[in-house]
Amino acid sequence: MIAHLINTDVGNRGVLGAYLDYRRETPNFLHNSAKIFLDNHERVLIITGFPIPPTMRAETDGPPGAIAIAKAVEELGGRAEVMTYPEVENALWAFGVKFVREPDVSSYSLLIAVETPGRAEDGNYYSMSGMKIERKTFDKVVLEARKTGVPTIGIGDGGNEVGMGRIRDLVARHVPNGKKIASVIETDELILSAVSNWGAYGLLAEASLELGRNLLDGWDEAFVVETLVKNGLIDGVSKTQTLTVDGIQLNVHEKIVELLNTLVEEALGKR
Repeated sequence: MIAHLINTDVGNRGVLGAYLDYRRETPNFLHNSAKIFLDNHERVLIITGFPIPPTMRAETDGPPGAIAIAKAVEELGGRAEVMTYPEVENALWAFGVKFVREPDVSSYSLLIAVETPGRAEDGNYYSMSGMKIERKTFDKVVLEARKTGVPTIGIGDGGNEVGMGRIRDLVARHVPNGKKIASVIETDELILSAVSNWGAYGLLAEASLELGRNLLDGWDEAFVVETLVKNGLIDGVSKTQTLTVDGIQLNVHEKIVELLNTLVEEALGKR
């Protein structure tokens, strides 16, 4: 149910078809990701930030999910650090997030990439509309993690993010511009979602069921998005500072979080 909810394709971006095929091929992707998260939460590197052409300013999808994961890691007794762009650091500062710019990847127990560009087959990086991203990217850190044996989880929604290399064929088949923009960068596990923030929340909801404690409890989606927009992050679809994420109104995002919390509380209450 959680996987279905986070793949509700409100923005009509083509992810639903990719999700249905992915779910048939890998039915336990969310469970597998939650297990990796719970088994390796001691020191977690979270990478987020997706620059939107032509300004290359980072968008509001990704950072909220990163905050939620970092908060959960701390609640579990671990330590989380975020690698991102300077404007995202500035926007996240109010939430007490710890940052790192030159991480020693081998010192981490887990790496999670939430909505950050992954290299395409031609060596470039693209937005969903096929525009070239011309800014520093972080996927080399993911490749280093995989090389050194650090577990990795990718969270994405369009096919052009780190982790989507696992389903390049599905991206090419279902997503507009998919053949061009599809990332070749793989992660050990991949969470596909209609909005990457929802994928992060879905990970925590599934982990909550495994753990027996709600890691999303108290999450205030409106406050987080309002704070990020106030501090300069933009909607990735409209490319403006509005209280939307991926072109979807804020109240929809709030309802997704509310439903996830309800599902978790209902399931835990029956135990």
